[in-house]
Amino acid sequence: MQSLNLALPSILSLCRRSQALAMLDAIICPDWESRYFSFNANWDTLTSMGSMRNGEGDDWFIVFGSFGAAIRGFAHETMIAGNEQLAREVQVQVPQAFASFLSEAAFEMDKLSYCYWRATDDACWQKVAHPDSVLAASDDGSATFLAMLIEPADCYHAFARWYFELEIPIAAIQSVYDHLLLTEKLVHSLNPNMSLTQALEAALEIGYVA
Repeated sequence: MQSLNLALPSILSLCRRSQALAMLDAIICPDWESRYFSFNANWDTLTSMGSMRNGEGDDWFIVFGSFGAAIRGFAHETMIAGNEQLAREVQVQVPQAFASFLSEAAFEMDKLSYCYWRATDDACWQKVAHPDSVLAASDDGSATFLAMLIEPADCYHAFARWYFELEIPIAAIQSVYDHLLLTEKLVHSLNPNMSLTQALEAALEIGYVA
């Protein structure tokens, strides 16, 4: 186990950013299958879950619950991707308080390149460490694929230009990052074809609240 060297925010801030990314995608792209980010506020009775899928084999899942939060990610082009020893270390190093995360079949815990966790009373995030020093020091894809959970609004602005081929107002992105109230003006600035009613329905599933 080792301390995380990425500047991930607090559990609450990470959850709110995950929701904001999902909210932006839900407004910009009504077709769920084509979205990059999603969030289910009621993954089960006790947890919520944020996810990223890029359609090219890379993804991450973040589970939030009374135990804290845990991240499982897979960057398929990395040297450590799918490493069996890493998958075993996850089961050993992550506390059993995260048992529901560790045993969730949907997360494909045998197919990952990085895993981080933080209990509610922890002072910082922890990263599962591979026992092989070369693999442990290799690029696992987390810096690339977790960037928008950390970076400011212009990062999503550049992403939307590339992924959706749209020029989204940075002020609108920041408003969602700040969890401001969804209004017709804000929604239409992100997608003129999305109604406020549709956006509010998506917000309910995501758990996005002002």
